Amino acid sequence: MSASNTSPDFTDWPNKDHLYFRTAPSDLLQGEVLGNLLAQDKKKSLGVIFQNDAYGNGLYQAIKKTFEASGGQVVANASFNVGDSQFDAQVATIKAANPDSVAIITFDQFKTIGPLLVNAGIPAKDFYMVDGNLSDYGSSFPVSLEGAQGTKPGPALADDFTQRLDTYWTGKGNKKIADFTYAGEAYDAAVLMALSALEAKSTEGAAMGAKMQEVSGGSGNGTECTSFADCADLIKSGKVPAYHGYSGMSKFDDKNDPQGAVIGIYKYNAKNTPERTN
Repeated sequence: MSASNTSPDFTDWPNKDHLYFRTAPSDLLQGEVLGNLLAQDKKKSLGVIFQNDAYGNGLYQAIKKTFEASGGQVVANASFNVGDSQFDAQVATIKAANPDSVAIITFDQFKTIGPLLVNAGIPAKDFYMVDGNLSDYGSSFPVSLEGAQGTKPGPALADDFTQRLDTYWTGKGNKKIADFTYAGEAYDAAVLMALSALEAKSTEGAAMGAKMQEVSGGSGNGTECTSFADCADLIKSGKVPAYHGYSGMSKFDDKNDPQGAVIGIYKYNAKNTPERTN
């Protein structure tokens, strides 16, 4: 069970049967949302810097497909390999094409790439980022990211969920949580595994896997419930639960993927902090 595997490759992963599930959506969904955001912002040309692996390639292809279907054009792309630390060539490739927007599909490499792009004369307001690098960079970051936008899976987390997580985590002697990306998906993954074990009356993987789609509400006519306790009560009374958790769309389809997803759109403020706009 993964709360953060997003590669499209996992959708048709051979031989997974009922032994692999994920609560995080495929990058195809996030890429579609980002491509539509570019079109909505009336962008016409796009440069893309991306990590050369399943994550980076999957997102790049999804963004490109959606953006070009809307009438835009990817005018330059530059990849890098995991472990690279020099990105001057990639930035030069994008700068030479003079796009009106730049999608940056990276993880921590953005801490180097972002300032290089700004210093090359590409304004941060034209940046479009993804879950791998959409972080709170704060006042210590060497350039302003104000106006940059990005996408990240997950709904606006309801009630006091993040506060409860932070209280628990800091209570164990850890620093305050700075990023709640995939927190809801991880919580739901744990709940769904516990419910499948309860429904199967077994902690054997195959037995639990056979019940995962059912307890998630992806099959059958289960009764919706929003907590482990409420769902467990349904099982104990002989009913079938349909868990609806913090990730928003955790119902599993026949490929063991969530049937849908909530993708948030964020924009950086003057403090280099991303704020949810949609």
